[in-house]
Amino acid sequence: MKKFVLLLVVTSLFNLPLSAQDFSGEFEKYPVFPKCEDTEIAALKTCFNNTVKELIFANFETPDIVFEENYNGEINVFFEVDKEGTFTVLYVDAIYTELKEAAMAAFEKFPTITPGTYNGKPSISQYTIEFKVPLGELTLETFTPEVSEEQKKPKEVENKDLKNEFDDLEKLPYQNEEYTSNINIPLSHHNYSLFDPAMNRVGINNHTAQKPYVYSEVNKYYNFEAANQKILKNRSSWFGRKWWNEHMVTLKGTDYWLTLDPGVDLQAGKDTDADIDTYNNTRLVYAQGGIGKKISFFAVIYESQGRFADYFNRFAEARKPDGGNPAIIPGRGIAKRFKTDSYDYPIATGHVSYSPSKHFNLQLGHGKNFIGDGYRSLLLSDNSSPYPFFKVNTTFWKLKYTNTWMSLRDVRSEVTADGSFRTKYMANHYLSINITKRWNLGLFESVIWENDNNRGFDFNYLNPVIFFRAIEFSTGSRGGNALIGLSSKFKFSDRVNAYGQLIIDEFSSGDIFGGKGSYKNKIGYQLGAKYYDALGVKGLYLQAEYNRVRPYTYSHNSIVLNYGHNNQSMAHTLGANFSEFIAIARYQKGRIFGDAKLVLAKRGFEFNTTDDMAFYGGSIYGTEDDRISDEGNDLAQGNTTDFLHAELQAGYLINPATNLKVYGSLIFRDFSPEIDTPTTFDNQTTWINFGVRTDLFNWYNDF
Repeated sequence: MKKFVLLLVVTSLFNLPLSAQDFSGEFEKYPVFPKCEDTEIAALKTCFNNTVKELIFANFETPDIVFEENYNGEINVFFEVDKEGTFTVLYVDAIYTELKEAAMAAFEKFPTITPGTYNGKPSISQYTIEFKVPLGELTLETFTPEVSEEQKKPKEVENKDLKNEFDDLEKLPYQNEEYTSNINIPLSHHNYSLFDPAMNRVGINNHTAQKPYVYSEVNKYYNFEAANQKILKNRSSWFGRKWWNEHMVTLKGTDYWLTLDPGVDLQAGKDTDADIDTYNNTRLVYAQGGIGKKISFFAVIYESQGRFADYFNRFAEARKPDGGNPAIIPGRGIAKRFKTDSYDYPIATGHVSYSPSKHFNLQLGHGKNFIGDGYRSLLLSDNSSPYPFFKVNTTFWKLKYTNTWMSLRDVRSEVTADGSFRTKYMANHYLSINITKRWNLGLFESVIWENDNNRGFDFNYLNPVIFFRAIEFSTGSRGGNALIGLSSKFKFSDRVNAYGQLIIDEFSSGDIFGGKGSYKNKIGYQLGAKYYDALGVKGLYLQAEYNRVRPYTYSHNSIVLNYGHNNQSMAHTLGANFSEFIAIARYQKGRIFGDAKLVLAKRGFEFNTTDDMAFYGGSIYGTEDDRISDEGNDLAQGNTTDFLHAELQAGYLINPATNLKVYGSLIFRDFSPEIDTPTTFDNQTTWINFGVRTDLFNWYNDF
């Protein structure tokens, strides 16, 4: 039996047919389908093979067990065409009985054809075929006739041969090429939670901290096409298919593909406590595609206007840039005034992804990155505005090594020179290693340096395998700010895992372990856990997380060398000088989804009054030269504030291809400082919101 199965695998129809008789192919004629009757004899084999494939794709019905168990595999079928031209299945090799039955049922629908012949007489012909489950892309063979030596000689090309070049461009059916491409999956906590269980099974040798993922690395564990097929709506009209199931525009030819979609982020709501009617009006266009098998690209253009809840507007305006623009929209970018009380904030993001081999992926883009397994990240998060970056992912054995170089901006008035924003650069390394099939460990280092002495981008930091501390010292330690960190995850089972992070901004063991509250004790840590299919409910995702960051972490005594970009933190949303507990529940069944989130925090702010302008370590943009004390610093010092944020969201996925959703949300926020100041004062917010959005990025309203 083992030899027989091996024979089936090796001699697939796509490579070599098997005949039941021992003869030379010189007198053999392949069975003839009606569509192949006018085909020359030399091309009959190709026509027969292609027609068999087409009939399988037309008649094979994938059983439910394939989708239920997220199975990706192959079926081998050994069949014959008898002397009457009838197809008979002799043997099927597959993992499930249901797959074997489905294969036999598909062949039962094959028509009777003209049988093959040998030496002019009808004969029995036996073949094998191998195909993937779920069915992938239908790839047909091309008949290439033998070319004589005379024909191989070069000939002059006449211009008339190119007259039909435009009309001869090949157009092929689009078959969800994005799911096997090297395009980044847009960062969305809810969408990532759908395939997070598949990515975190015990024994899998992947790496989940470096985000965003590319489709091809996730599709190995979570079949996007199969998952979407389960929720597709049966629509035959063009509008019905485009609205419910498909991309708006698709284009595919030889060695290229492209999709083009319009999108929106339309919101309408009310901050009932401040009596503000809120809205967001985003129109967008995004394109994605591939050229060959190694190059992929993704680009989005947003045009947006909005007015938000009172606390959100105040936060945005407190981070306004130099030059007169009134605000920076958190996570988005610089906004100009729109009408009298709203903001206009255009954005463009995108990237080109190149994978020269299975071990390397290179990306050049303008967007965001994230390192960690949690809802927050203490190392690098998607909290800030998009920025230019170049990234190299190297994956082999049990390792994944990510190198990222970024160009950032400081837009504050006190650092702006000659009307131009201050440029700084960041480089970081993250090495992930699977110690065992359950335990992953990550090592992180990052350095920020400014364009002092007109040095621009310092090529010393291009070295991908050195420690930044050594480079920082050799180039002048005051010209850079280096951080180091650890990240780890342990899988207790396929349904439960725990994760954590440690960030060390200034490695001084005497200050960290001295117990005197030194301002140099600039560390933070994260502990969290995830529970998939929680409480026996399929699709229920539960997460709990605790974050704690000491005062002065991420800040620096050089005014530019903080861990920020566009007046926003590159790590945790709350900056520093806080402790925080987060509980999250997510659920999706079919196209219906819901999220619930609770954030409880104790935070320390600066007073920023005429009586007290000291720096207590809450803002990452403060300078340590203004610190309140060398020692005796404690968590949430300064204007201690109790913070509560509760958020509920429920909605319906309109189109899984474009991730278009309709939803409603409710936010309750309570902000209670110890002392009211002009910028930090007691307030409550109840924000009701309804919207339709193309979900391509995370909105963070919990700050």
